[in-house]
Amino acid sequence: MLIKKFLKVFSGFKSDSTSLTIVGVGPGDPSLLTIAAIDAIKRAKVIVFPISDDNKKSFAAEIVKKYTKFKKNIPIIFPMARKDFDPDEIWSNAAEKIVKFIKKGESVVLLCLGDTSIFASSSNILRIIKHNYPEIITKTIPGISSLSATAALNNFDLVKKGETLIIKECPSSNSELTSLIKESRENKTVLAIMKIGKRWKLVRETLKKEDIIKKSLIALSVGTPNQIIQYASQYDKDVMPYFSLILIRFD
Repeated sequence: MLIKKFLKVFSGFKSDSTSLTIVGVGPGDPSLLTIAAIDAIKRAKVIVFPISDDNKKSFAAEIVKKYTKFKKNIPIIFPMARKDFDPDEIWSNAAEKIVKFIKKGESVVLLCLGDTSIFASSSNILRIIKHNYPEIITKTIPGISSLSATAALNNFDLVKKGETLIIKECPSSNSELTSLIKESRENKTVLAIMKIGKRWKLVRETLKKEDIIKKSLIALSVGTPNQIIQYASQYDKDVMPYFSLILIRFD
């Protein structure tokens, strides 16, 4: 019995030391990190994190910097929505870089801003590794999403009994957004629209036209010192940061 316990512990240690863990780090506030996320980061030898280009810091890395000072910190450029990057090439290169560390026996954590299941770019890397290197052990640790954090900070129920919640990337046209709003209103659907950013002017005009601007809750840079959570009618600026969202309930 004692030998079995020893083998079980050793087997677990060996797996951890040669694995990839995708870690959701929450929307921005380090106090929203889960215990599981912190434990995984502490155990890892290599921390991989996304940046938008060579000259910018990583939001995800900033959240966990307290725990990564003496580790290998590896930035990877993520393509986001930029046309000057080939997404497939970026994901493949990132996957290969991660695999090299794992083959050396070094455990890797890939940081994911927010939650690992909501518009998470890390899923592209995970897909490639699972397909090309099925022998590599992978794990995923969820994080608090900006949606959940926004809802909690404003006592907003994301979904109640009898309702449906739709999470959508912000439409690029007025007609598409208008159709989405009308369908949601008719079907008792709560709308969560993410990545507003440069499309804010279009969104504001549509919210006014549909007479819901006073009940649409906006959230900008949740969990950061620049956080703004208020109703859309109160926001008087013409631009929004990339990390922005709107919650709408049609009562």
